[in-house]
Amino acid sequence: MNPVVAHALTLWGLSDAQVHLVAKRENEVFRITATTGQSLALRLHRPGYRNDAELRAELQWMAALATGGLNVPAPVPALDGVALQRVEDTQVSMLSWLNATPLGMLGVPLNVPNRLETFHALGVEMAKLHDVSDRWAPPAGFERWSWDRTGLLGDAPLWDRFWENPTLDRDLRELLIRFRQNALARLSTEQESLDFGLIHADLVPENVMRAEDGTLYMIDFDDGGFGFRLFDIATALIKHRVEPDFTDLRAALIEGYQSQRTLDVGGLEFFMALRAVTYVGWIITRMGEDGAPARNKRFLAQAKALISAF
Repeated sequence: MNPVVAHALTLWGLSDAQVHLVAKRENEVFRITATTGQSLALRLHRPGYRNDAELRAELQWMAALATGGLNVPAPVPALDGVALQRVEDTQVSMLSWLNATPLGMLGVPLNVPNRLETFHALGVEMAKLHDVSDRWAPPAGFERWSWDRTGLLGDAPLWDRFWENPTLDRDLRELLIRFRQNALARLSTEQESLDFGLIHADLVPENVMRAEDGTLYMIDFDDGGFGFRLFDIATALIKHRVEPDFTDLRAALIEGYQSQRTLDVGGLEFFMALRAVTYVGWIITRMGEDGAPARNKRFLAQAKALISAF
């Protein structure tokens, strides 16, 4: 057994539990099955991605969301009552286990029953996420990054300088530079009027779980922080653009959201383009990973298409 996992289990009093690796993306996630039969999710956080204050804030927010009735994993404190632990240099945390499967997977056509009802339900859950977050008062020292004008388009964006992706040709580089200039100008005048607050920021299909009864759960709050609510909507939709009924899926999600919370979606195409360029930056530091060239190619094509549509 991974020695970090073995040590972590002692902190939760679960030394005799069964361990199964279930995900290895940004974080490593293990299903922990206690001798009582209860399952939990142990996370080994990606080294250097988040500091302790940011991870504590994430866990505090998730706990508040779970208390507020959201379908999210709830943090499980260790025996000492602390939710975030360190094993050697690795940050670890434990969450409640969800008996559900991802809504979809990257590069695989969406295959869920009741497609429109599912996206309507996702819109409802997103609205609840934003409502509960707005009603919650973060504790002192709460630290998360901001997907604001500077975080998206400044000189040091949260996900890197997308206009300097090393694989850009001259025409696409110029298009991205021009889009950035226009987007900076637009947000400088509109930012204060846009709905802004805590957002998930990564509700891609892998991060929406669906139970057999149709219940939807939101997982992986790694990238969550302060941002535009339209950015959250754009993120939840962007991976589904290839679906033949995308227009109907988008309408269903928006209808579900607006059944719970008022949101002007007039700027959605702009935020879809904004979301697309963040991926062009995100891939820069991951060019050496398996499959990165193909992903980069998709990101470039997506950014070009959405900027052109906008």
